[in-house]
Amino acid sequence: MFTKTDIEKYFNAEKNESLLFIILGIMAIVLALVFFFYLKTSWCKGFAIPFLLVGLMHLIAGYTVYNRSDEDRKRNVYAYDMNPAELKDKEIPRMEKVNKNFVIYRYAEIVLLLMGLGLFFYFRSNMDKSFWVGLGVALVIEATVSVGADFFAEQRATHYTAGIRSFINK
Repeated sequence: MFTKTDIEKYFNAEKNESLLFIILGIMAIVLALVFFFYLKTSWCKGFAIPFLLVGLMHLIAGYTVYNRSDEDRKRNVYAYDMNPAELKDKEIPRMEKVNKNFVIYRYAEIVLLLMGLGLFFYFRSNMDKSFWVGLGVALVIEATVSVGADFFAEQRATHYTAGIRSFINK
């Protein structure tokens, strides 16, 4: 049976994971800056670019979700008791969009992972192309972290969406 506690758990977990994304984003940006400005090798510069770009995306996405999680939680806990139609009319469509976006993210992350592997294996024997090897390694790392984090977020979102549907349809 789907309860208000399930809503609380979902949004608290979402908030915690978004905090993790903020931390990972900051760490990736700092690492990228160190690699680009202090280590300065061609490999390090290639490595820094994905860490900077994906780190910024993680930071922005994490910050956005972190800031809206509490309001979403309060609104939906209130709607559970006082206005279940809002869950049906607003929260289910919102979550359907979230779930569709996870599919898009998954495929994009897999493409980045494959591109990184391709760059690494294609250029690994050519020392003149170490920039591309570094870029490939960083893409593999960032894509793997993103796929892993999004896997758990997607599982949570799917379970939460099914719970709302079960509550609405009872």
